[in-house]
Amino acid sequence: MTCWQHDAVRTAWSVGQFPDAELPEVVFAGRSNVGKSTLINVLLGRTRKKVAYVSSKPGKTRSVNFYRVFAGEKNFCLVDMPGYGYAGAGPGEKKNWWRLIRGFFSTDRSVSFIIHLVDFRHGFLDGDRELTDWLDGMDMPRLVVFTKGDKVPRGRAKARYEKYVRSGLTSVLPPFVTNGKNDEAAERLRQAIPLIIREFRAIS
Repeated sequence: MTCWQHDAVRTAWSVGQFPDAELPEVVFAGRSNVGKSTLINVLLGRTRKKVAYVSSKPGKTRSVNFYRVFAGEKNFCLVDMPGYGYAGAGPGEKKNWWRLIRGFFSTDRSVSFIIHLVDFRHGFLDGDRELTDWLDGMDMPRLVVFTKGDKVPRGRAKARYEKYVRSGLTSVLPPFVTNGKNDEAAERLRQAIPLIIREFRAIS
């Protein structure tokens, strides 16, 4: 399986620390403990020496992390947003997370689309629906990627997938189901992301 070449650009703890948007940006967003850091590490080929921090404690990522990705003919900036919806976080932490996210989208960025990560076991929970409504309000395209697909028995996976799709979710492509491994699903996602960027850049 191929992997992307990449450089870490910046870790931002406040809106004022965001780097200038020099490349198309793809934003990874999802609930705490959805497996976002694991998936980013897989896509970047960093399964041993991690780039995105993976923790057994949800809510560990509290910064916005920027990575410059070299994906063949289409380079882009991967933006790793802090997770949301962690019940153990205090009101101040939750407020700061949303302040970072809202601050990001209120600045002059070059966002191509959002990758909305959703736990395949649970589907869209309250925080996911809140994010969906918010993205709808901004008319922001998104690709739904289900994580932890290996946690659902194979015999139930197809019916569960079809149930989620029938629920009316919005996604620029049929949702992907990943399992945190560098397998065919990860490779298809790697191939799809530059194509989606190219499509949206052509439209704009």
